Amino acid sequence: MFFRLSSVELALVILAVVGSATLAGHVGGRVLRAHSAVLQESFGVLQAALLGLVGLILAFGLTLAVGRYEDRRAASVAEANAIGTTYLRAQLIAEPARSRSIVLLRRYADLALKLSDEIPGSAGMRRTATAEGALQHQLWRQAGQAIAAAPVATAPRLYVDSLNSTIDQHSVRLASLSNRVPSPVLGLEVIAAAFALGVLALHISILGRGVIPMLAAAGLVTLLLLVTFDLDRPTRGLITVPSTPLESVRASMALPPAASAPATP
Repeated sequence: MFFRLSSVELALVILAVVGSATLAGHVGGRVLRAHSAVLQESFGVLQAALLGLVGLILAFGLTLAVGRYEDRRAASVAEANAIGTTYLRAQLIAEPARSRSIVLLRRYADLALKLSDEIPGSAGMRRTATAEGALQHQLWRQAGQAIAAAPVATAPRLYVDSLNSTIDQHSVRLASLSNRVPSPVLGLEVIAAAFALGVLALHISILGRGVIPMLAAAGLVTLLLLVTFDLDRPTRGLITVPSTPLESVRASMALPPAASAPATP
């Protein structure tokens, strides 16, 4: 549910929920201020317990989001390395598979780089992933021809091994992009944070203290929620998975092949 919202819409939803709960607690505290002597201690214990519990829930959600973010970064680096190795080994197989594979690998790197800007689960990502799958089929066909032309040569076998790794890493990267923090966990974080802030605002208002501590707590919790949600959105927001490894690999492919075509026996 949350993932379908844009970054601006998500920020507005979180601000609305947290702000409404904080405001409701503040207003309720002003109404109950006449009974402050009776309610002060009980609400103080309640808000302390709730804040401790919410802190654990927020830390749990942030840990999940950070772990998935690191997995996506690692998958991007692994795929870039696999594509680069495959491109280098493609230069060592015989023609015509060599030239055809080099061209296909450049197009494949372009699509892998384009995937970095696609929203997971969107129609654009499905089209890009389908196009990559078609190129994988063509590359594998060229690899089969290279093996058939030189069944005992080392270069085609090494190329097939790296191409297989490239295909595997593509699947790993797609899975990591779609592996998000479960929506019930994120929803629990928002609801629990809003409830705890509402009780905190109620307690502060009953005591007749200023609104600055209340606003500071609400702002800090809201910021933590936004960071957690942002980490779980790999191609949107302020914290995105960098595509630098893929960009570097694609830039290296723009240069002429470093190795010459092997001599035809």
